[in-house]
Amino acid sequence: MLPALFTRMIAVLFGREGRSLHLRAAGGATIVLVVVMLCGSWAVVAVEEGAHRANLTSYPRALWWSIETATTVGYGDFYPVTVWGRVVAAIVMVVGITTYGMVTAALATWFVGREQRRGGTWHHLREETAALHERFDRIERMLTGKRDGD
Repeated sequence: MLPALFTRMIAVLFGREGRSLHLRAAGGATIVLVVVMLCGSWAVVAVEEGAHRANLTSYPRALWWSIETATTVGYGDFYPVTVWGRVVAAIVMVVGITTYGMVTAALATWFVGREQRRGGTWHHLREETAALHERFDRIERMLTGKRDGD
């Protein structure tokens, strides 16, 4: 069931020719994140088993910990106590932070591209900004007593 779901997700993500690179990268990173969280949950339970003061002793707890860690929430209710458990945690953290950064960048790129295709306000804002800079320059020259040609 689960492998078929991942296969379908990958086919949907990469199957369209027209899909933009940033969207495919963000989608691919999200799939990698899900796999890392699922495998990381299993791995942390395996390496923490039998460790003194271990609190990641079941897969449901480890899955919750993995979600907390990947999203950088980190309540502190569950945490690895072994060196290998902390290595798994570092991997989950790095993949989580990278994925959320890529998804945020993809969304920002999509919004900007959409606005540009609509002929949105970006060109207008650039012109307004240039006009404001000219006004500030004139005011600055007036305050310092310099003339336009100086």
